Amino acid sequence: MQLYHLSNEFLSVSISDKGAELQHIRHCVNGLEYMWSGDPDFWGKKSPVLFPIVGGLKNNSYRFNNNEYQLGRHGFARERIFEAIQPSEDSIIFSLSADSESLLVYPFRFSFSIGYRLEENNVLVTYNVKNTDKQEMYFSVGAHPAFAVPLVTGTVFEDYYLQFNQKEDAGIWPLSDAGLIKEVPVTFFIDTDRLALRKSLFYGDALVFKALQSTSISILCNKHPHGLCLTYSNFPYMGIWSAKDADFICIEPWCGIADSVTASGKLEEKEGIYKLTPGEEFQRDWSITLF
Repeated sequence: MQLYHLSNEFLSVSISDKGAELQHIRHCVNGLEYMWSGDPDFWGKKSPVLFPIVGGLKNNSYRFNNNEYQLGRHGFARERIFEAIQPSEDSIIFSLSADSESLLVYPFRFSFSIGYRLEENNVLVTYNVKNTDKQEMYFSVGAHPAFAVPLVTGTVFEDYYLQFNQKEDAGIWPLSDAGLIKEVPVTFFIDTDRLALRKSLFYGDALVFKALQSTSISILCNKHPHGLCLTYSNFPYMGIWSAKDADFICIEPWCGIADSVTASGKLEEKEGIYKLTPGEEFQRDWSITLF
């Protein structure tokens, strides 16, 4: 594993070539570290990339062209070494392509790149997926960044809240013990743009939403002016999660979702799946503004 470093006058950022995973975001002016520490007693990752599936599959398997494949939760990209290309002081691209190992669990040839770029106090992230195969390709992709909460010494988790940029009327889609989406949502947001954080919110796993109105979610505190805003577009699903009693919060824009309890197992019928024809490309962007 190798770390790559980006910096400008506002931010200092580190990214690992393993999974092209964000490791650190430090604000050069206020001195704060915004990423979760990665304490393995709670959750050892910091910002895994979810590809070529988001969430879990029913029985950890799927069928395509009359063949069955085994694929674990969130796919394999987060465990693979990406190639770092076009590195500069304030930007870098990481690339992963299909190989003999990936073809055993995912029968498509692809090129998947993740770009990171700093602009003042913003970290801009770009996902690009290209179908390099001769057949149609099916995939999902998503983000899973974990941010430190509390952010400032002397505050606690419950001092913080999530601020949505639109008022929401949305239920959460509960997860089964196997991590599959249940059939009926549970009432959660009722005409509100704020979620007060408390650790018990996540004792039943992630809060999973479909089709939120908001395009940004901020982590803010009642006791100091520092925080962040995660902005996204064209990500139809959202997960908000923390490990039990851990000091972080994940804000996870997804193009894809875990299988439902009634999923057929056929990849092309999976909810949230995307399809690319040979040579076609797919791009999504999200960003973090830190203050």
